[in-house]
Amino acid sequence: MGMVRKGILVLVVVVAAVAAACTGGSGSGSGGGGEQAAAAPASVAVTLSDFKIEPANIQVPTDQPVTFAITNAGQSPHTFAVVVDAQTKDSGEIAPGGTGSLALDPLAAGSYDALCSVPGHDKLGMTATVTAAAGSTVASPADTTTGAVDPSSPMPNMTAQEMADMHKQGVEDFLAGNQTSSQGNQVLKPKIENGMKVFNLTVSQIQWEVSKGVFKEAMAFNGMVPGPEIRVQQGDKVKFVVQNQLDQPFVLHFHGLTVPNDMDGVPYVTQPPAMPGEYWTYQFTIKDPPGMYVYHSHFNSTEQVGMGLYGAVIVEPKGGQWSYPSFSIDANGYMKTGASPKVDDEYTMFLGDGPLGYVLNAKSFPATTPLVAKLGDWVLIHMANDGSLLHPMHLHGYHFEVVGQDGFPLDQPYMADTLVVAPGQRFDVLIHADQPGAWAFHCHILPHVEGPQGMYGMVTALVVQ
Repeated sequence: MGMVRKGILVLVVVVAAVAAACTGGSGSGSGGGGEQAAAAPASVAVTLSDFKIEPANIQVPTDQPVTFAITNAGQSPHTFAVVVDAQTKDSGEIAPGGTGSLALDPLAAGSYDALCSVPGHDKLGMTATVTAAAGSTVASPADTTTGAVDPSSPMPNMTAQEMADMHKQGVEDFLAGNQTSSQGNQVLKPKIENGMKVFNLTVSQIQWEVSKGVFKEAMAFNGMVPGPEIRVQQGDKVKFVVQNQLDQPFVLHFHGLTVPNDMDGVPYVTQPPAMPGEYWTYQFTIKDPPGMYVYHSHFNSTEQVGMGLYGAVIVEPKGGQWSYPSFSIDANGYMKTGASPKVDDEYTMFLGDGPLGYVLNAKSFPATTPLVAKLGDWVLIHMANDGSLLHPMHLHGYHFEVVGQDGFPLDQPYMADTLVVAPGQRFDVLIHADQPGAWAFHCHILPHVEGPQGMYGMVTALVVQ
């Protein structure tokens, strides 16, 4: 099994022939009248992906209607729209793997903006230009018969054995580990100044290795995605000193934490943005209960958060031991409550989608990191969704014991084996690792995780040894 194909090439563009018909008898043309048929539409093929429109520059003639034949080769719903005379002509939403079309009347000479009209997708790069010019042509039908393989299709003409081999290879690569040299979520130790914990953060643009050998433009805190993990306790006085090394403004927001209004990090509501090269300081006292919280950009957040500007704040329990009731299923199938178990293993997992693709902690399978536990361990997982889509997370072989939501311990924890995590939500879940083996753990929106080549994207495993 290999990784999902990342490149999307331009589909061949085709144009229907212009037909002319003459009326009259079988005699010479000089004796019969005739008229030319209306020009047939020019047909232009467009491919949508996450997050790109190809071709980015589309040439069409001015004397013909235009029909755009649209293929969504991405893993999210997309649209194709063209802005004509201040009106947006839209294909409507096209499902992943689906097709659609958009018909336009003949365009006047000039350039027109094209985009995906799903909110925010244009900001992630889904834009193009349609240029109408007299005498412009598109490829003839003969150009579509070359027999070339369209790389936007997921490995066409694969044999069953090739599919099986690629799937197997991906699993072997995952279990071998060390697919990339960089990892996010590394704990940042504070400096102590007059009893205050001081965390220094720098935001910058980097190249981030999402899977082995695949680098993408990213934005990072301290050179990593997700940013450094901040661990504090209730009552801690904290200070964050943030330097902006981006080429655009930046502000920092503490998602879910109780902070003074002037520390809330919303541009022109609570503070001016930090311009390139500037510093900004945030200072407050940790008041919230033990659990997971998030810090992330709140300027141009569709792009900046999508490209990696997020990280975890873990409010630890005093004494370091998490206290949650445990649950189990008795012999009669009834759920029973037990004493608070000792947490043996603790993990933080960010769910992501956008310019980096479908990722867990900014990595795509098989470069994701397994969650490893010993048989009998209690495993605590902090999960946060800083993407823009819902992600129902499913663990094979086990049930989640959902013990916290949005930083709050639940008075009545509950069991689930598929947990829908909405954008901005956080959950704390407990797992009793009482069954050995490697157990798949993945988003259950299937286009986010698996194709003919095998698994990719938002997949990892709980490995119980």
